[in-house]
Amino acid sequence: MTEADVVILGGGSGGYACALRASQLGLSVVLIEKGKLGGTCLHRGCIPTKALLHAAEVADTTRDSEDFGVRATFEGIDMDRVNAYRDGVVGRLYKGLQGLVKSRNVIYVEGEGRLTSPTTVEVNGTTYTGTSVVLATGSYARTLPGLEIGGRIMTSDQALTLDYVPRKVVVLGGGVIGVEFASVWKSFGADVHIIEGLPRLVSGEDEAVSKAFERAYRKRKIDVTTGVRFQSATQDDNGVHVTLENGDTMDADLLLVAVGRGPQTEDLGFEQVGIAMDRGWVLVDDRLHTNVPGVYAVGDITPGYQLAHRGFQQGIFVAEEIGGLAPRTIREIDIPRVTYSEPEIGSVGLTEAQAREQYGADGVSVYEYNLGGNGKSQILATTGFIKLVQRTDGPVVGIHMIGSRIAEQIGEAQLIVNWEAYPEDVASLVHAHPTQNEAMGEAHLALAGKPLHAHA
Repeated sequence: MTEADVVILGGGSGGYACALRASQLGLSVVLIEKGKLGGTCLHRGCIPTKALLHAAEVADTTRDSEDFGVRATFEGIDMDRVNAYRDGVVGRLYKGLQGLVKSRNVIYVEGEGRLTSPTTVEVNGTTYTGTSVVLATGSYARTLPGLEIGGRIMTSDQALTLDYVPRKVVVLGGGVIGVEFASVWKSFGADVHIIEGLPRLVSGEDEAVSKAFERAYRKRKIDVTTGVRFQSATQDDNGVHVTLENGDTMDADLLLVAVGRGPQTEDLGFEQVGIAMDRGWVLVDDRLHTNVPGVYAVGDITPGYQLAHRGFQQGIFVAEEIGGLAPRTIREIDIPRVTYSEPEIGSVGLTEAQAREQYGADGVSVYEYNLGGNGKSQILATTGFIKLVQRTDGPVVGIHMIGSRIAEQIGEAQLIVNWEAYPEDVASLVHAHPTQNEAMGEAHLALAGKPLHAHA
């Protein structure tokens, strides 16, 4: 079958979610993917990195076991076994996803597709025609001009396949990818130095979270240089030699280039078909339509957060839009964001600075609940806080959290922000004891004017 209601170019989180939902709605679907079904997230991103982070947590727990009265000896990291564990997780999910797509009567085509008109995609010499076309080609790991990837200079793609633990690593970039890899390597026993050109690590987060995160990393003896830009790097048999713009130099076994991800849109025919773009990004309206009728775009190729769950939800949205269900639009700021490091960060909604800019300096109330007062956090031996940002006498518009495992609370946090709950709405809900979830309840009790385990 070469004609369908929907032709989707890209089988990552956005593409396959769109395919599954469109099929569910009774639409005929062609899904085209040049690599493996599941895309970056499943094979080179979210899933494999989180498997490494879990192995890192096991390493840290083993090292610190005596603190909990357990005698265990940390002997080292067997990267072959770590990688086998990671590949097992990815393999099981991949197999499940393949079965799911097959069972939904989606025509799955392996090969590199190219948009040839607003209704056609060519792949492997065959043209597939869709009443609607969805672009979901994802992203790639960026580098800097003049900084060539190869050998000891690598992106997350190569870092994921390492079969040894480096002795010393320089991480260029203090965003989510950079700090997650830094966390893994530190736990595995490497010396790590993060370079971030902006004034603080994880600069997209609320400033209070960002500062607490940097303190935690310094306490873990992860070196951090912020506010200084990278200048150059050379490599030889002995390692990588990095120079910063202020003249500082540092040597390491590896340089991880984690300066963000770019849209994978080059040479795919988008411009030729007349799709409006900006520096490689596909421009869409709030209903994910491009400027070309019948053509939609989802996920990392559209400007905004580059998150698998954003692409996934956008894929569902577009399928429902094509199916005539007129789904509710997704506000970018209300998408939950998680950094899976040690400590973890979870956030949703406006930061304090964004809220004050939007509602005025006096139009915002803020409260920070320290995890020191939370029983489960004491059991886990973690520190951190949950910070609430509220429109004065109005709903909670932002929640920002830091601490071990605290990102597990992002589910309730996004419901609170997306459903525009008031502090008293949440304060009256029962939060099970002893959980870190109680900290969410306590923070809202305090903001509602009735703090129990905290000072007002």
